Amino acid sequence: MNPLAELVRMSRFALVSVSGTLVHYAVLVALVETDTLGPLPSSALGFLAGAITNYLGSRRWVFASDARHVVALPKFLAVAATGFTGNVAGMALALDWLQLPYLLAQILVTGLLFFWHYGANRLWTFARRG
Repeated sequence: MNPLAELVRMSRFALVSVSGTLVHYAVLVALVETDTLGPLPSSALGFLAGAITNYLGSRRWVFASDARHVVALPKFLAVAATGFTGNVAGMALALDWLQLPYLLAQILVTGLLFFWHYGANRLWTFARRG
């Protein structure tokens, strides 16, 4: 493993993650601030919208994967599902137990999940064979 290449890949993943996070937060804030849904379901829907953004950017730009969508997408969604569970659990903990404001809670949860998503997608979803 080339450390410089890995740093570039992780930096690209961070940029893709930021775009997915912006989509996530836009959905979250829009739904909460318009009184459409509460913070927890709004966060869940935002997470799903951000996941789609992240898949497309990760597949093409971060990992330059040629894996067929029929192979890569289910793996990505499995990783996202574990992240989704972590997001909901983390938000519930931060909102209910820690009584944090919803945006601060989301920032903390998102930061923790970044490392899980990178590692799982690097080593499994978009792993190069051979």
